Amino acid sequence: MTLEAIKYHAGSLQILDQLLLPHKSHYVDIRCVEDGWKAIKTMQVRGAPAIAIVGCLSFAVELKKKKFETIQELTEFSNKSLNYLVTARPTAVNMSKSAKMLSALLSSSKCDDVEELKQGIIDHIEEMLDKDIQDNKDLSNYAAEHIKSTCNKSNDGYTILTHCNTGSLATAGYGTALGVVRSVHKEGLLDHVYCTETRPYNQGARLTAYELVHDELPSTLIADSMVAVLMKTRKISAVVVGADRVAVNGDVANKIGTYQIAVLAKHHNVPFYVAAPVTCHDDIIQDGNDITIEERPADELTMVSGVRVAAKGINCWNPAFDVTPAKLITGGIATELGVFAADEVKQLKNQVKNGSKS
Repeated sequence: MTLEAIKYHAGSLQILDQLLLPHKSHYVDIRCVEDGWKAIKTMQVRGAPAIAIVGCLSFAVELKKKKFETIQELTEFSNKSLNYLVTARPTAVNMSKSAKMLSALLSSSKCDDVEELKQGIIDHIEEMLDKDIQDNKDLSNYAAEHIKSTCNKSNDGYTILTHCNTGSLATAGYGTALGVVRSVHKEGLLDHVYCTETRPYNQGARLTAYELVHDELPSTLIADSMVAVLMKTRKISAVVVGADRVAVNGDVANKIGTYQIAVLAKHHNVPFYVAAPVTCHDDIIQDGNDITIEERPADELTMVSGVRVAAKGINCWNPAFDVTPAKLITGGIATELGVFAADEVKQLKNQVKNGSKS
């Protein structure tokens, strides 16, 4: 059973505080939009799909408690709240897309009953939880089949390298890139998984390792700087990572360090996959050059668990993400609609409209 990072019942939301993992499992109450914004900003919750779900659910929790006299009053409150949530973490596209979608639902609705319209918005948000889990499972199964048909394996199965955290802690459940690992394992074909520590914030060491141990998957933690020698000396079947935003041309923004792993994978002829549900795809930004890259506080780089490891006074540059060019995504981009070559992701827009799967 995978971890439950988000607990929601009508009007009640709790999240697993990821700042305390792996030492302590503690759930935090999210009672309003401001609580949701702070949880996202401080990275108590992170991962592009989870950011959107927690942000929207925090809005739903507050919305459920409020009374509105008119639809205009409801609309103004909703738009203000949703736009505010988008500002917490700008690189991930999921929250922005969800905010636009909910605002569009409000503006296009023909309902003239305030309470009925409010409940309709809440119902739509609540459906996001189950949909995200199903999308993750579909994506993971497609990717697992693609890996089986194209990647090399040893007699004991496939060995996968992943970066950052893309599992139950980063989504509503199951996961994207880590979901792919789970699907390969479910078929009895996983030999081993390597996870990087993911400096400077250690999401790999703190969170992915936590999930791998929880699920009793055969796994090993490595430092980010060990990837090249790992690929040179051990048989890696594929690299599978997540994404916070996929541009129209297939460029991908993901956790800092992803780009260098893609370069190394290309050099060592290791297929490089991105696991990114449709919610992570941006239909407007044409290429990675236009993706806003969030910069984080210097103390995430100079300190580890509150202990300073760098000399005081040193300048720091701490981008939270980098952009991997489409040409380095040699395995493909896995979605709930199938696995696409990076330069084919434009097709997703039409498939989403048609509701078809490859």
